[in-house]
Amino acid sequence: MAFTALAAGVSGLQAFSEGVGVIADNITNVNTVGYKETRARFSTLVTETSSISSYSPGGVRAFAESLVSRQGLLKPSTSATDLAVDGAGFFVVKSAADAQTEGEFIFTRAGAFTQDSEGFLQNTAGLYLMGWPVDGAGDIPTNQNDLGELAPINISNLNGLAQSTTDVAVRANLQASTPVNATYTGVGDLADGTATADFETNVEVFDSLGKGHTMVISTAKTGTNSWAVEIFADNPAELDAAAHPDGLVMSGSLVFNENGTIDEGASTFNPSSSPTIFYAAGGESKAEDAAVAFDFGTDGEADGFTQFDSISTTISSSVNGAKFGNVTGVAVRNNGDVSALFDNGLTLTVFKLPVATFQNADGLTRRQGNAYSLSDLSGNFTLVKAGTGGGGKVAPNALELSTVDLANEFAELIKTQRAFSASTRIITTSDEILEELTRL
Repeated sequence: MAFTALAAGVSGLQAFSEGVGVIADNITNVNTVGYKETRARFSTLVTETSSISSYSPGGVRAFAESLVSRQGLLKPSTSATDLAVDGAGFFVVKSAADAQTEGEFIFTRAGAFTQDSEGFLQNTAGLYLMGWPVDGAGDIPTNQNDLGELAPINISNLNGLAQSTTDVAVRANLQASTPVNATYTGVGDLADGTATADFETNVEVFDSLGKGHTMVISTAKTGTNSWAVEIFADNPAELDAAAHPDGLVMSGSLVFNENGTIDEGASTFNPSSSPTIFYAAGGESKAEDAAVAFDFGTDGEADGFTQFDSISTTISSSVNGAKFGNVTGVAVRNNGDVSALFDNGLTLTVFKLPVATFQNADGLTRRQGNAYSLSDLSGNFTLVKAGTGGGGKVAPNALELSTVDLANEFAELIKTQRAFSASTRIITTSDEILEELTRL
């Protein structure tokens, strides 16, 4: 019996030593961003016996329980790249900035990100933040659970970035009482100056090199509720002369209903019109040719060109594409959009942060740098957009504090220390019993 009691005492020393280690880890990480408290749990060890008249002590064992799914308090921050997950889920990070070959994908809640020497966002553990690249249409990859579709976040390499124009929308009114234009005889008369326009407005479009080109939208009334429209370059030399004589990009007609809205079926100039602009070679450079959709309104709606008997005027215009200039900063929205800020006041969304969710986040394997990896208990990950599919939102300008309760840890430390001391008394008492036995 003394020998089994001695073994039980030893198991207590071992278990409570591990318990003190767990508490020590919590206390030392009380200020670690995104740290999740670990608790020591104890379980009995039972020695099997066939006798009901005697007792055989077994002992105790310790195991650690990580409370990974517990939400920490969010602390405001002045840094735009300090991020937190408000709700369930994790940031996807990688141990190397090479998106294709090096490093391992792991997961973290530690969102204190800063730029390294090459402009990549990494946290204090040196883990690089990953996100979905956003294309020119604002879309992300369709296979969202493929980690290979992710790329390291870097906005510093966007300096001087340009995006060609693909969409132009114009709202304007053409005065209904305008007489038929006698100077207009056919296509090209407005572009070459043969006819005098009844109304003109300008829009600036951008090529793939970031250069702006002024396009003139010129109209002439040709009949009842009918207008000729021509779009041409203000400087024809900027376009390919063979494709665009006199700079003419597109021509057609706008026909209006009796209520002043566009009759799309009778018009040859409608929202589906997307001519290709062929840019001229200038010196040693030539911009990429681009198809530009000119939207003048919806059939039967007063949301584009209209014909009411008020003065012809431009109401508004919208053009995408731009020369973005130099990057001055970064902004992150709670839906995970990462936008670059440029010195000319423009912004461009270039990445979207995924949020990784798990069936059992508490079952994740702890990794160096306050990160986690998959285990059999956690189940596989699912990458979702922030705020959808059970994933939390991204909290910009905020950091998640450690979930450690320092007062509780000190109380647990005292209890565990007392239990350790009591286990030593078991050993010394068992030793005294064995000593007495050897004297018999």
